[in-house]
Amino acid sequence: LKSVNESVENPFLYWDNNVIGSLNLLKIMNKFDCRTIVFSSSATIYSANSKKCITEDFTINPTNPYGHTKASVEYMLNDIFNISKDKWSVANLRYFNPIGAHKSGLIGENPLDKPNNLFPNICRVAQGIYEKLNIYGNDWETNDGTCIRDYIHVMDLADAHLSALRYLSNNKKQIIDINIGTGKGTSVLELVSRFCLVNNCKVPFVFCERRSGDISCVVADNNKAINTLNWVPGRSLDEMCEDGWRWQINNQNCYF
Repeated sequence: LKSVNESVENPFLYWDNNVIGSLNLLKIMNKFDCRTIVFSSSATIYSANSKKCITEDFTINPTNPYGHTKASVEYMLNDIFNISKDKWSVANLRYFNPIGAHKSGLIGENPLDKPNNLFPNICRVAQGIYEKLNIYGNDWETNDGTCIRDYIHVMDLADAHLSALRYLSNNKKQIIDINIGTGKGTSVLELVSRFCLVNNCKVPFVFCERRSGDISCVVADNNKAINTLNWVPGRSLDEMCEDGWRWQINNQNCYF
């Protein structure tokens, strides 16, 4: 589960699913001698705002329950690795903000309930499913007052998983933490503007109060991923917007 806002409202759900679920998985992996894992972690584990790109050695101090659950699984993996360093291979991939869809338009994101993430909401407003987009705060310490995030194409993220798995398979047993992002920050307003421009559509929006647990700026330093995994994010923000919109308009009835 991956919604900051929902985790604030229902931490029981997040601790049960994200932490207890991960513990159960790791116990079964250990039982059957399956001890290589690429863990989907998150940039939300980092401490707070920074005007610098975030490196993997930044302080771990999440500001919301979702981040707490991701950090907890990382701690769990470290403890498990430390008691059997000759058995486990672990890569904690700290995602920044994956968006977009497969270029074919056949595979994309379809939240079962109202989306909590920005990009699916942009797509649904552009399609007319929702009347307007809610932007949470226009008084953040950024150039246009809206939050800045590091958006990465979901297919670049998929490539990073394959690179991480190859790395773990070809090297000694270890645990490694790696940021997966582009190293470029984009504000909410900039993303909305770019989406409208490349897809020739409109996305009406209104400003709302800030959400609990949000922070103003989160951008990756991805040098470790580039140098260690031999991986480079190759898809642009325009491609993220185009591919995500292609999925949305080609799957108006969606798949459940």
